[in-house]
Amino acid sequence: MIVNQDKCTGCGTCVMDCPLGAVRLKRKKAVIDEHCTECGACRRVCPEEAITAADMMRLEGLQCDACPIRCWIKEGFIGACQRYRHEAGRLVRVAPLHAFRQVEPTVGSDPSEAIRRPLITGLGAGTTYPDCKPAPFIVKGRRQDVDVVTVVTEAPLSYSGIMVKIDTDIHIGAEGAEILAGKRCIGRVTTEQYGSKMLSIGGVNQLTGKNGMVVARTIVDIANGKAVKLNIDGGSRLEIQVGRPPVIDGETPANMRVGCGSATMGLFAPLLKEAADEVVVLDSHLTGLMSEHAAGRFVGAKTSGVKLKFRQSTPGRYFGDHGPGWGGTSIVRPQDIISGVDLTVARPGMRVLVTETTGTQGALFEVEAGGALREVPLTDACRQALAAIRESCEPSLVSALYMGGAGGSARAGVTRYPIELTRAVHRGQAVLTVGGAPVFILPGGGINFMVDVQRVKTNFFYWTPTPATICPIEYTMEQIDYERMGGHIHAMRPFEALEPLFLKG
Repeated sequence: MIVNQDKCTGCGTCVMDCPLGAVRLKRKKAVIDEHCTECGACRRVCPEEAITAADMMRLEGLQCDACPIRCWIKEGFIGACQRYRHEAGRLVRVAPLHAFRQVEPTVGSDPSEAIRRPLITGLGAGTTYPDCKPAPFIVKGRRQDVDVVTVVTEAPLSYSGIMVKIDTDIHIGAEGAEILAGKRCIGRVTTEQYGSKMLSIGGVNQLTGKNGMVVARTIVDIANGKAVKLNIDGGSRLEIQVGRPPVIDGETPANMRVGCGSATMGLFAPLLKEAADEVVVLDSHLTGLMSEHAAGRFVGAKTSGVKLKFRQSTPGRYFGDHGPGWGGTSIVRPQDIISGVDLTVARPGMRVLVTETTGTQGALFEVEAGGALREVPLTDACRQALAAIRESCEPSLVSALYMGGAGGSARAGVTRYPIELTRAVHRGQAVLTVGGAPVFILPGGGINFMVDVQRVKTNFFYWTPTPATICPIEYTMEQIDYERMGGHIHAMRPFEALEPLFLKG
């Protein structure tokens, strides 16, 4: 990279953002040393546009193709990601490939098979309250020649909420926007995950706030698979139900995106090259431009002279925006993504296909002599490429993770020494399940868990006007470990003697 010393103000932004520490300030001006790989990070963040790329014809080393950055790595140096080193004319992965035995001590062991599933579930068990009394059912049985204990309760949890995942690229509202049930706030839009919008509803501060009752009810309704109507402040009207497609502003999207615009380009480049001279895949995260994209170059796409309105990330990859248009962007008319056509490169009659990441929309344009774009009918090759994208998409669905913090009665009902239960759960000596379903235990202190509500029998989440949600919980462990942690042995009963009781319902 080359620094224009006249433009440089010495702000230091490039110094902070260089992944290799190759930039420093000297006499209040940026200076770039020999570690530079032309990754372009400094150029992209410079507020004064004082940094430009070096002449590629004069660059030393090998060009890496492990990512879109395509670093130039000199002999003996590493790339911007610090994964590859140039050694004797070849790029070598810095860290060696690992067999499982090399990571097994870090991964840790799984709980023994005998305790992975509860003897009974907390469904219909009743609640432990107050904290000082044993759980409603403490059951012992024998499994795989091991004496096993399961402790069950329906735990009232103020520290609880639900994370809702909506598989769609449709823009539903700004990150951080309030989620409203009626006119009352119950949570916020968080961020996007791969092809999905994420809603965070509840949490202890929401539950104990002025809208706590409706918060608790909404969490439970979603967890129990009921249809729920919500509004995003400044955004969309939602009708969501776990296991079903979402309804967004009265419309039901069929598919979630196959990937971002760049990934779509990489997946379908051979088909897209046959469909048109240039292809734009619109996406709110990364919009792809075939002629510049690594996948386009790989399949032999030629420079087209087509310029996009969005801001470039790396060659052929442009940061999109959010809006009601194609691919969840602001582009309502597909031709509006094109800011211009360089007629020194483009030719009249050249065809440009614009689509998005679900393949449900597509438009084909022909470049006229003056550089204008004229829409023409989709060709068979275009329809084939769009169908391939569309058929590779998964259906748009709503899913949810219930999250809770199991303290108080949820632990004291198990043992006289609650800290020992917490330690046993984190060590894998005691297994927490919800209605028999496996959970993920968050690392760190406490017993914080997440469970896929679709794996829990319907209508066994409840709420109480404290307000709190009520969740069926089971702890299963070997009897010897239960005795060691000060479990309520006097309240333990054989499972075989009680089995007919449980089978009635």
